[in-house]
Amino acid sequence: MRDTQRRFSRRRALSVITAAGVAGAACASSPLGQGASSGPRAGSSRRWGRGYDGQRIADRGDGTFLNPIFAGDHPDPSIIKDGDVYYLTFSSFDAYPGLMIWRSFDLVNWAPVGPALTRPVGSVWAPDLVKHDGRYYIYIPARTRDYKSIYVIWSDRIEGPWSEPVDLNLPDHIDPGHIVGEDGKRYLFLSNGDMVPLTDDGLATAGPVKHVYDPWRYPEEWDVECFCPEGPKMLRRGEWFYMLTAVGGTAGPPTGHMVIAARSKSVHGPWEHAPNNPQVRTRSREEMWWSRGHATLIEGPAGDWWLIYHGYEKDYWTLGRQCLLEPVRWREDGWFEALGGDLSAPLAKPAGGRAVRHGLPLSDDFSGDRLGPQWAFYDPSADEYDRVRIADNTLHLRAKGTDPSDSSPLCFVCGDRAYSAEVEVERDAEARGGLLLFYNRRLYCGLGFDEAGLVMHRYGMERRRSEGSRPFPRRLFIRIENDRHIVTIYTSVDGARWEKFDVQMDTSGYHHNVAYDFLSLRPGLYAAGRGSVRFRGVKYRALG
Repeated sequence: MRDTQRRFSRRRALSVITAAGVAGAACASSPLGQGASSGPRAGSSRRWGRGYDGQRIADRGDGTFLNPIFAGDHPDPSIIKDGDVYYLTFSSFDAYPGLMIWRSFDLVNWAPVGPALTRPVGSVWAPDLVKHDGRYYIYIPARTRDYKSIYVIWSDRIEGPWSEPVDLNLPDHIDPGHIVGEDGKRYLFLSNGDMVPLTDDGLATAGPVKHVYDPWRYPEEWDVECFCPEGPKMLRRGEWFYMLTAVGGTAGPPTGHMVIAARSKSVHGPWEHAPNNPQVRTRSREEMWWSRGHATLIEGPAGDWWLIYHGYEKDYWTLGRQCLLEPVRWREDGWFEALGGDLSAPLAKPAGGRAVRHGLPLSDDFSGDRLGPQWAFYDPSADEYDRVRIADNTLHLRAKGTDPSDSSPLCFVCGDRAYSAEVEVERDAEARGGLLLFYNRRLYCGLGFDEAGLVMHRYGMERRRSEGSRPFPRRLFIRIENDRHIVTIYTSVDGARWEKFDVQMDTSGYHHNVAYDFLSLRPGLYAAGRGSVRFRGVKYRALG
């Protein structure tokens, strides 16, 4: 037994995710058919395919897909085409390990490769994944309470290992976009229409930041959050450089966030606005996808072109910004136009390519000797993984802090409108443990227990349930059901007979427009107090 009881250090965090389970998921064949493109739109039913744990997936198995291609919080997608393979990563914000890399051959079905970032550098915003001269780079804006900058990491293999972060000392910008100019030199485009030259190795700046672009402005009467030019994504095609920029604010009114385009024959400008701006915009709050923006142009497997970007699902701010895909066509005047409409109906899959099994399981029986790739700590310290031990189908989590707000809960992203999550929890005498739906340290709900009894969490606050003078049991099963924002909690002493908790909750307001931070509501485990809490048999199930 001692051989199976292994402590995790921060350095182990990379191997946590690049375990055989991830490799198996990445290589598994898809049960879904290939599907050939027969035009931009096919089918009409709002029905998703189903993947691990019954999770909704985009591929419908009939040659069509229904957005999102990544359900749940997958914001600021950064994508590259590397031969016949696509690689993609997203903003990971306060979650570590971060910057999970995904692999696809058809742009619709994606399998995990592993995380690129294991050393905490702060909340990670809008990275840019790049391949240049055979080497992979990720440019990473990150901020803590005291410091912000843009970093870069690199690797000769997409699977890693990735370098330690290198600080580029760019404290006044976010959202880098890498491009090689007409002079063969490397540049980063930045928020607000600025640009900075890079050294040939891409690991330092080679001059001052310059302003090179004044973004297109929308009509004043439109309902937006702010002007906020951000997320420049760059493409060189023929003699033109194309820049896609997000304006209108990231959240706020559903009609705010949008995609605009500009082009130039030099990275230094002058840049001309596309005559059909905005390229993508939510025009009405009645549409299925809100606040659509932060787009990249990418060539499909058969030479057609697509936009990949993020958006909020109507009435589901709580799921975060989800990843969307829509077809585009190039016009005779050298501009492009999007063809997907409001994305409420299925679309024909990109022609060519092949499918892998999409996503990863969220349930976990802790049968291995390391955490699965779905798990990430919220706002961890550098040695957070020292808290973790896996043995005998049990996650042993050393207690930290006093409650969920300061205990760095261990969470996973889910993308279903309705789901249940349950777990067996066993605690040490002076520890408190439980199951949460966690947004950030200020806003969460769920149920925990300690020696004195049950502790209900709601609105980021807690209310204790007195259980009399007897010590409360050390072991309890907890289940949370989230049925389209209506949350119901159940408890059981044996995992067979369940009792409904007498308080239900509406979590429709647990999102960015209420509590900031650009996150999503996520199932999570927490251990606080002193000692350790043991978790067994995490079961996730989509409820339709």
